Amino acid sequence: MNLELLPHLNAALNATSSVLLITGWFLIKARRINQHRGCMIAAVLTSSLFLISYVLYHANIGSKPFQGTGMIRVVYFAILIPHVILAAASLPVILITFVRGLRRDDLRHRQLARVTLPVWLFVSVTGVIVYVMLYRLSPQ
Repeated sequence: MNLELLPHLNAALNATSSVLLITGWFLIKARRINQHRGCMIAAVLTSSLFLISYVLYHANIGSKPFQGTGMIRVVYFAILIPHVILAAASLPVILITFVRGLRRDDLRHRQLARVTLPVWLFVSVTGVIVYVMLYRLSPQ
């Protein structure tokens, strides 16, 4: 397997997670609980595949330094830093929210999901933005 392709897969998985999260939110607002559950299970699976791929890539290849200079560098790090912090902090909260939903602990699930969803969505979307800035906009 060509590990150099994993950042592209990671971006696709993050983008897919974002779409699934937004779709899941619309589904629950429409009270389509079974479809919402399916969507959120898919979001957790997609995010899990991302995490495996991300760790595999960075354990074998390492990190790619951002080559941009000037204001774009400031913007890159302004996006990257909260992305990394929230990505690390959100994992246990996502899992707790997910388990509460599976167990139909609806009140506690809903309370936590109101915080979990925007953070998880932020992490997924900014993951794609970081990818674009690092692999598509940054000078090679």
